[in-house]
Amino acid sequence: MLERIDQCWRVVATAIAFSVFGLGGVALRVVAFPFLAFFVWDRGHRIKYARLTIHYAFRAFIGLMRALGILRYRIEGLEKLGRGGQLVLANHPTLIDVVFLISLLPNADCVVKSSLARNPFTRGPVRATNYICNDVGADLVQDCIASVKMGNSLVIFPEGTRTPVGGVMTLQRGAANIAVRGACDITPVTIRCVPLSLTKGLPWWKVPRQRMQFTITVHDPIAVAPFIERAEGEVAIAARRLTHHLQHYFSTEVLTHAGT
Repeated sequence: MLERIDQCWRVVATAIAFSVFGLGGVALRVVAFPFLAFFVWDRGHRIKYARLTIHYAFRAFIGLMRALGILRYRIEGLEKLGRGGQLVLANHPTLIDVVFLISLLPNADCVVKSSLARNPFTRGPVRATNYICNDVGADLVQDCIASVKMGNSLVIFPEGTRTPVGGVMTLQRGAANIAVRGACDITPVTIRCVPLSLTKGLPWWKVPRQRMQFTITVHDPIAVAPFIERAEGEVAIAARRLTHHLQHYFSTEVLTHAGT
């Protein structure tokens, strides 16, 4: 009986949390970012402060979800994050993965769906932070490389979308192309959520019987130079081999942590 009551409460709590998220996005767009634009004229500094604002907003949102009893979480290897110019690649099991990662990175840049730049609840933050939209075509790879070289922590989900329930993790080649062409070592992050919720194909109100437990693990960097050297400078070959390596790496690491 108590378990059923707790589950019903988490449906209500999830609705509250996402309502706060939407209203917060509007408030940032209407109040916070115009205020920032009025007082900070330098565009570079304005983007930096906008990203810092999102960082703290996302930290507060994760704290709200924990306080409401929706989730618990554990971070492993946090000290490996935060260095300038990191290419951070992560698997993507749930809707709030990017929220978790940006809450850990004060100067995060990320690749987002172009639809978020048009959504009334998210377009303010996306535009103010100058996040990279995935519809820029051939310039996408160069924009990502430039972001890392500028010292940002660039967050990318190589799958391109959330992993379907019971589906196989399938990586696109874009992230490997960025790593190879920019000679950017990779900081891999694995995200595990048990029981699984807020995932692709599962409505938000279908909450599990127990609250979600997130385990976010930051692993040692993956050097890109060996892939470039073995391919004798052939970028396409190096990117293909790196993608295969990452596919195996993430699949293995997620399964390994599922058994712990």
